[in-house]
Amino acid sequence: MTTAALVLAGLAAALHVFIWTMESITWTQPATWKRFGVASQADADTTESLAYNQGYYNLFLAVGAAAGIVFELADHDDVGWTLVIFACGSMVAASLVLITTGLSYARAAATQGTIPALAVIASLIAMS
Repeated sequence: MTTAALVLAGLAAALHVFIWTMESITWTQPATWKRFGVASQADADTTESLAYNQGYYNLFLAVGAAAGIVFELADHDDVGWTLVIFACGSMVAASLVLITTGLSYARAAATQGTIPALAVIASLIAMS
C-alpha cells in the first residue's frame, strides 16, 4: 500500500504543478482562462494577479507532497507521512472549498480532490 500511496501523492503533486503553470504562467492565454470559465481577455487581465497568487498555493502543496515522498523513500516515515497527508489533505480541503462556490465547479473540484483523497486514504492504510 505504501507504493500506491506514494504514486497517488506523486500524481496529486504533478496535477497541482500543472494547475500552477496555468494559474501563474499561462493565465492570460485564451486557452487557459477559458478553461477556468473566465469570460474575456479583459477579465483574465484583471484577475491575473489573483490567479498568479493562487497558482503558488498549488505549487507549494505539490512541493509538500513531493518532499513527503522523498522523506518516505529515505525511511523518514514520520516526516514523510506527515508531509504527504498534510499536503494531500490540504488539496482535498481546497477542492471542498471550490465546490462551495457553486455546482458548476463540481467537475473541477473532483479533478482537484479525488487523487489527493485517494493518496490520503492509501497513506493512512500504509501507516497502520
